[in-house]
Amino acid sequence: MGERQGLLGPADVRELAARLGIRPTKTLGQNFVIDANTVRRIVRAADLGPDDVVIEVGPGLGSLTLALLPQARRVVAVEIDPALAAELPATAAAREPELAGRLEVVRADAMKITSVPGPAPTALVANLPYNVAVPVVLHLLDVLPSLRSALVMVQAEVADRMTAGPGSKVYGVPSVKLAWYGEARRAGPVGRAVFWPVPNVDSGLVAFTRGEPPPTAASRAQVFAVVDAAFAQRRKTLRAALAGWAGSPADAERALRAADVDPRARGEALDVAAFARIAEYGPSIVGDGVPGAPAAADGRAAAPGAPAAGAPETGGGDSGGTGRRGGRRSAGQ
Repeated sequence: MGERQGLLGPADVRELAARLGIRPTKTLGQNFVIDANTVRRIVRAADLGPDDVVIEVGPGLGSLTLALLPQARRVVAVEIDPALAAELPATAAAREPELAGRLEVVRADAMKITSVPGPAPTALVANLPYNVAVPVVLHLLDVLPSLRSALVMVQAEVADRMTAGPGSKVYGVPSVKLAWYGEARRAGPVGRAVFWPVPNVDSGLVAFTRGEPPPTAASRAQVFAVVDAAFAQRRKTLRAALAGWAGSPADAERALRAADVDPRARGEALDVAAFARIAEYGPSIVGDGVPGAPAAADGRAAAPGAPAAGAPETGGGDSGGTGRRGGRRSAGQ
């Protein structure tokens, strides 16, 4: 049996980064978690059981990965960066030799995977880049129905949007679409000092529990089309905002009244069940080729007529990255 070295500390993170030629900079939003207590806290908040199969997106240097291995049956780490993907098994073997067999590294873009090897994953635990956090979570919840829970670290304002309820100023597309899959809630703040280098933004933890979508005859794609259209012009009444989706303002009003929704209301006042009712009275669609405004990469609706923003590939992430609002919230690639 090898000797267990434990979690990565500040010196370990810097040494690994230097050996791989990684020099994190604030301008690129590259930040690594260097505080072992923080990764322990993330794992505690994830509330994993010994039979859980965890999928981690953007493991980077492995700070969070090492904390997950003792708590789960298996960890599947999805990493797009070839150098980081190649190094992670060696790091696990050196620091957790008795547990390294639980780790499988998949070199892939998390936005493009449709399955992972081995037993079906039951939990998502990850630190996610700002501009792909919502699309990654929604994509994985869609393609991996076995996921029953999630605990993700994101930029604080993204956490606010993911967990907002109807009536909130930050309630929007991410809030409603996550509510389709279950319940998202804040699981605490994360300070800036736990990162290297220290970022200019705060982070937060979001916990998620899978639930049943609202009872409806409409498909997920139909409901999401209504959501996208409603928030593409969130200052407009639903009668006006849904005119393009329905065919005309009059058609939108008919659908809204049939769904028992006030046409003068705005999207921010409705819960996911109300959007599902509206979708039942809207135009028929085929597959995912839905009418209405496309969603932007961060889960917010794009402007009418704008092309859907392509979500960037999820690059190498240590268990920590935060970045500026205008840049990439990298997990350390």
